[in-house]
Amino acid sequence: MEKSLDLINARIRDGTARVVTAEEMPGIVDELGEEGALAEVDVVTTGTFGAMCSTGAFFNFGHADPPIRMERVWLNDVEAYAGIAAVDAYLGATEEAESKDSLYGGAHVLEELVAGGTVELRATSRGTDCYPRRSITTELLLEDMNQAIMVNPRNAFQRYNAASNATDRTLNTYMGTLLPRCGNVSYSGAGTLSPLANDPGFRVIGSGVPIFLAGGEGMIVGEGTQHSAGGGFGNLMVAGDMKEMRQEFLRAAVMNGYGVTMYVGVGIPIPVLDTGIVRSTAVRDEDILTDIIDFGTPRRDRPSLAKVSYADLRSGSVEIGGETVRTSSLSSYRRARAVATELKDWIERGKMELALPTRRIDTTKRARPMRETAVTPRVRDIMNRQVISITEDEEIRVAAKRLLKDETNHLPVLDENGTLVGIITTYDVSKAVVTDGKLRQVKDIMTRKVIKTTPDEPVDVAAQKLEQNNISALPVVDATNRVVGILSAIDLGKLFGGRRRR
Repeated sequence: MEKSLDLINARIRDGTARVVTAEEMPGIVDELGEEGALAEVDVVTTGTFGAMCSTGAFFNFGHADPPIRMERVWLNDVEAYAGIAAVDAYLGATEEAESKDSLYGGAHVLEELVAGGTVELRATSRGTDCYPRRSITTELLLEDMNQAIMVNPRNAFQRYNAASNATDRTLNTYMGTLLPRCGNVSYSGAGTLSPLANDPGFRVIGSGVPIFLAGGEGMIVGEGTQHSAGGGFGNLMVAGDMKEMRQEFLRAAVMNGYGVTMYVGVGIPIPVLDTGIVRSTAVRDEDILTDIIDFGTPRRDRPSLAKVSYADLRSGSVEIGGETVRTSSLSSYRRARAVATELKDWIERGKMELALPTRRIDTTKRARPMRETAVTPRVRDIMNRQVISITEDEEIRVAAKRLLKDETNHLPVLDENGTLVGIITTYDVSKAVVTDGKLRQVKDIMTRKVIKTTPDEPVDVAAQKLEQNNISALPVVDATNRVVGILSAIDLGKLFGGRRRR
């Protein structure tokens, strides 16, 4: 048995369509079977509400008198991109204000406009014969704009990796605050309600499909930027009229230590055409798997600490390396449910009919890394391979003599097997001197939690470690934790000085 879209839309128009949310569908399939669910259900509505940084809007402000060709534009001191036309601009959600005392950005401007607030438009120009005006400042409401079209380059991911942090310090990331030593796991996404989890083959989700976007009607433009459905990380570019949107589904937020983002509600209706679609819309949290990624590794390809399901994540805790770790969601399941429920109401009332894609989205595409034409310097390129070290059982006076003799400020400390167990500096030795001989051996004064690097780590990452930890050198270790070099701030200074000269 199959159903046509024309039949489903006819039922929507006469008010007889059976519409359910993606949260309800698995139970219906359990009760009626796939064929029974196909006969019973016409539309499944989905929803998600989470941080979607790749969000923004095009504005047309109308012409002033005398007219101006806006070359730089600010909305509440947040700069928008004006290289489009005389009085058009695009404001990105993550752009930050130039003069606000607290963190404030494009997302806040967008929310304020949707909430009915006034924003200050400020623009400058060189002036031309046809656009003689050089500056303008005015206050605008959303209703004053000719157009305010939200165009979000990358929303509604198919799934998200969860995040944890295996380092010894707290990290502030786009996945929220991650506590040291895998102290927590942060995740995002609505699991069984997520739009693309209910159509992983992009059979009915594609260009031209009508959607719920931030409380108003929108549409799918096509695949989003960084779309990577071949790896399970597809996403969508979406658009909609901001004048129809509501504040409850469009909220600005600040990620501590990271920056501004925008929470957006997205819902997509799925026509139930055949048993294949019944099967995909019966997905449960247990079926959706993802990796917990170690954000403490400052590289593009971060290691996975564990593979879990959304049911595991939503339970409140998962297991990493035999330890139970708390989980928390960055997205709102309650608000995602509200998106799916309101979209269901729209369709039941005949407010929205469905459409099939005018252009299919590539299910095999994978996002590629950046092509870098310049070689990124690695630690091995500039580290000092002549390392002066000491063992933990030697006396402090021996360490002092070695520091003076070799004109160095850092001594990696090795155990009897030659592996790194600590580090001491001239400052550590000087502190030991004032203890009147109470501290005698290197192991009594060494720092045991050593901040270190590896030969293949990018120099920029190593430099960040020095800055974040307020230290001036890093032992360089191999895979067995044996010291193969040392990297100092002086070495970095030589490299960056060379860069500037070039």
